[in-house]
Amino acid sequence: MGDDKKTFKKKDMPIKRFYDNDEELDQTESGEFADLFQDSLRQPQNGEVVKGVVVQVEQDIVLVDVGYKSEGCIRINEFIDETGELTVKVGDEVNVYFERGENIRGHMVLSKKKADSQVAWESIAAAGEGGIIEGKIVGKVKGGMTVDVGVEAFLPASQVDLRPGGNMDRFLGQTYQFKILKLNRKRGNLVLSRRVLLEEEREKARSATLSTLKEGDVVEGVVKNLAEYGAFVDLGGVDGLLHVTDMSWGRLGHPSEMVKVGDTLKVMVLKYDREKGKISLGLKQTVPDPWLNVTDRYLEGARVSGRVVSLTDYGAFISLEDGVEGLVHVSEMSWTRRVRHPSEILKVGEEVQAVILGVDPGNRRISLGLKQTEVNPWTVIGDRYPVGTKIEGQIKNITDFGVFIGIEDGIDGLVHVSDISWTRRVKHPGELFSKGQTVQAVVLNIDVENERLSLGIKQLVMDPWEEIPRKYKPGSRVKGKVTSVTDFGVFLEIEEGIEGLVHVSELSQEKVASPKDFANVGDELEAVVLNVDTIEKKIGLSIKALQTAIEKSEYASYMGSTGEATSSIGDLLKERLKNKNDD
Repeated sequence: MGDDKKTFKKKDMPIKRFYDNDEELDQTESGEFADLFQDSLRQPQNGEVVKGVVVQVEQDIVLVDVGYKSEGCIRINEFIDETGELTVKVGDEVNVYFERGENIRGHMVLSKKKADSQVAWESIAAAGEGGIIEGKIVGKVKGGMTVDVGVEAFLPASQVDLRPGGNMDRFLGQTYQFKILKLNRKRGNLVLSRRVLLEEEREKARSATLSTLKEGDVVEGVVKNLAEYGAFVDLGGVDGLLHVTDMSWGRLGHPSEMVKVGDTLKVMVLKYDREKGKISLGLKQTVPDPWLNVTDRYLEGARVSGRVVSLTDYGAFISLEDGVEGLVHVSEMSWTRRVRHPSEILKVGEEVQAVILGVDPGNRRISLGLKQTEVNPWTVIGDRYPVGTKIEGQIKNITDFGVFIGIEDGIDGLVHVSDISWTRRVKHPGELFSKGQTVQAVVLNIDVENERLSLGIKQLVMDPWEEIPRKYKPGSRVKGKVTSVTDFGVFLEIEEGIEGLVHVSELSQEKVASPKDFANVGDELEAVVLNVDTIEKKIGLSIKALQTAIEKSEYASYMGSTGEATSSIGDLLKERLKNKNDD
């Protein structure tokens, strides 16, 4: 302390001395001078605890007047707190303990800490096992915590709180009352419990709560713990279960969406089983049921706003107000898109607008529509694409029965396989088209009610069959390539996409057992047109008639010099057709 030393003169106050039996001698009392003189000659005993007064604070020691011939000293570090601050000043009265045969610079050595410890032990011993003392939790050790009660005591981890475990750091620095579990001063062993006192308090509160609790009461409690199915609420020494279904009039996935540990709630006692000690609580029952007058607030056809709270495979739940939700089915999300899952359009937490399609208060259901907030494009598509309109789009899908062409966002038109070509027999559209290909088509029909749009590709060009009767008159000779050989005849392609059938009976003048013995695919043959059916789009051909006509023509040419009559192919065909009709 240097120049800042402070001294305290004995003449400034009467000298007092305290012994274990608390006897006090005062110099001012008359007739006791002799006793004081004798007392001044008395030597302090090791382990004796007396009171003294601080008379000087030096750099390393504190001098204390304890009423003997010489002053005692205490090491300065006994007066330094955990923050490094000095906690003593001249004039302070302190308990001191006489150390055995030690001295510093001629001063007998004292100890404040040992004096405080001895005083504390006497107080603890007076309380005894089962007694209650106050202390401050100052540290953590293996298996528990340490408590300062004047001496160091052990607080087992299981005795810190009602529910052992968790992070015990929150108890550090806190002052509580404790019950003494074990006491052995000789070994310096002191074991405490806070839990025992908490349980006693809890039991008192429990008895008080249960004595007045009844169904229908609205009481206050604190959330103690959360589970998947609900929350446990401390009503004052007794716990009640607040089930998740009784937390809100609306939908909850988990209790944590509504409450958290430590929340103070006002809940209603729904059921109280005194024999089993079970209490069922309700939170939503403390407010009016929002579904009671729901039809007054939500009218069919009205537009409403809400927040998406849940998505399922079949739709999205929209919160319209606390406790009232509506369902938008996947079929009511878009006029044009095929929505497989609501997540394609909506996400949880999103604010949306919808139209009320129906209200069922009995079953607590409100049906909503998302697509109804927009104009149905199918009601105006006829204005944009009248029948006969030529369109262009990408092929979205190919099936056995046709191809789907995208007209605009969400609207596809179908080209049926029969409307792909006038002449070509298409077994599968994949033979001609690929997904993503851009094609042109013509609008053939619009079915607004069933939301169907029919398209045609072959209608982009004129039907070649309109020219076939003129180009291929009966009796005319044609050449073609065999495209197919069947049991009943041979098909010849006489121009691209136009085929004629040579029936097995018209293959040759000779009897043909099987067309497969007569021709092969790819062979080139010549025939005569027998007939043209524009309705069925069929052309009948004959090789046999051609052979007959050629033979007669050659014969007529040979006999021409004699003047006999000749026959043309046309005459031969007329005769052949006449014979067939006669048959």
